[in-house]
Amino acid sequence: MTVMKRPRLYYFSTESLSFKPLRWAKSKYIGIGIGLGIIALWATIEINQVTGDVLGLGFAQTSVLLNENQLLHSQLKFLSAKLDVLDKKLTSLNEHGNELRAVVDLPKIDPDVLKVGVGGVDERIDFAAAPDVNELLNRLQATTNKAERELQLQSQNYEEVQKQYEARKTQFAHLPSILPVDGVFTSPFGLRLHPILDVYKVHEGQDISCDPGTIVHATADGVVDYSGAAHDGLGIKVEINHGYGYKTVYGHLSKTLVRDGRHVKRGDVIALSGNTGLSTAPHLHYEVRINGVPKDPRNFFLEDYSLKEFLRAEKGSGN
Repeated sequence: MTVMKRPRLYYFSTESLSFKPLRWAKSKYIGIGIGLGIIALWATIEINQVTGDVLGLGFAQTSVLLNENQLLHSQLKFLSAKLDVLDKKLTSLNEHGNELRAVVDLPKIDPDVLKVGVGGVDERIDFAAAPDVNELLNRLQATTNKAERELQLQSQNYEEVQKQYEARKTQFAHLPSILPVDGVFTSPFGLRLHPILDVYKVHEGQDISCDPGTIVHATADGVVDYSGAAHDGLGIKVEINHGYGYKTVYGHLSKTLVRDGRHVKRGDVIALSGNTGLSTAPHLHYEVRINGVPKDPRNFFLEDYSLKEFLRAEKGSGN
């Protein structure tokens, strides 16, 4: 029967330059010392943790940094999702911007021009972070840069639309578009047999039958070019220059209420109707000219913008 020998510890002797067995007493003390050392180290670490890392070992700081890292990673993902939503809204805004351009008669932004305008070149950056974090940061930067370019482009686009809208609004204010007087249409624009001269002649305006003294309104913003008696068969008349090549003429009046050079707004009272000049009955002769060429006034009247409705709207707005 083989008897198992108890394992022994050896140490290297510098005197004899050889390994010698360690006596039991010495090995016992060494073991106890090692055990106490481990217990002391464990106790030190625990006390250090409880007291907020007073020894500066860094365990608590490491834990805090790990928590912060997880939180920042989560926030980066959240911001990335928010920027994706913003990018989609900006794309929709681009489409809406083109719709607004069409409303004010501006050409749409070409898709290729838009693509170049918001595309840009985004270089990848090494943020010295984990691969997934580095990828996320580069994506965030690219999306942010793209959003900035889109916002700049749309800011310029809406500024252009606003300017065009204001110009169109000003132009519309100078466009003859309402009836100058309440009455009944009689002799229309075009070739007709003149009721007094008894010859065929182009009638350069629209006659509107009304009682003498009926209020006559300016049909658009402009400046009075002429106010008074004329020798062209229209009797007492008013001529208004509206700019943009437009001019209107109001004839056979009984009285004018404006002088030459006066600025008038659409709807302003400018005269009273009558029966002066070559006229067979009380009425208003009304003309619209573009760059000196007579046009049919009925083509300028807005069907849903009658004189009464206009005056009612102006009264309601306090103008």
